[in-house]
Amino acid sequence: MIATPASAALQAGDWAFVLDSWGYLSGGVLITIALTIASILLGFLAGFPFGIIEVYGNRYLRTPIDLFGTVFRGTPLVVILIFAFFVFPIQRAFVAAVLGLGLRSAAYQSQIFRGALASIDEGQMEAARSIGMSQFQAIRHVVVPQALRRSMPGFQNEFTIVLKDTSLAYAIGMAELLTRTHDLFVQQTTAVLELFLFASAIYFALTFSTNRALDALQNYFAIPDGDIR
Repeated sequence: MIATPASAALQAGDWAFVLDSWGYLSGGVLITIALTIASILLGFLAGFPFGIIEVYGNRYLRTPIDLFGTVFRGTPLVVILIFAFFVFPIQRAFVAAVLGLGLRSAAYQSQIFRGALASIDEGQMEAARSIGMSQFQAIRHVVVPQALRRSMPGFQNEFTIVLKDTSLAYAIGMAELLTRTHDLFVQQTTAVLELFLFASAIYFALTFSTNRALDALQNYFAIPDGDIR
């Protein structure tokens, strides 16, 4: 039965149903958190070296990275997830979801790190080379530490996007938070509004607490007036 506007009003009994279902929903919250962390980590492990290659690599290395970024940034995430689960021989939905979310995040993280690396003054690279460092040593010890700090605002935004995008994993049957919310909604249609408000509050709490933690980390590692702490 589809709820009408009159029957969609918040009901105390429906809130009790939502709270009684917390045990089932909490399992979805844990899967959502695990999915977010694994996807962000995969995105970082691939996106960071991709960003370095885009700034310092030759055209033979940059070309496949450019193609990768163009494809993954230009394709809807739900299509990437369905492709990862049904086309590749991946039997586990969690692994397919991490692969899809992680690679899509890598395409965006590479641009975040590319911009941060390019923002470092060329004089610092020249100064490092003048004291005998190789290009690799100069990138590793001089440019990268500063670029990582400057990339934190963009990385914080990407973390929030990945967290919310985990909800699209419902398309391949992942029992994350939104999928479990839908499961309950199918059982108790009069609690539709309460269930989705509760799920939205959980997503907000996760993104808010994550952003505050990253804000604190960003302030701690900030570069005041160009000086490195």
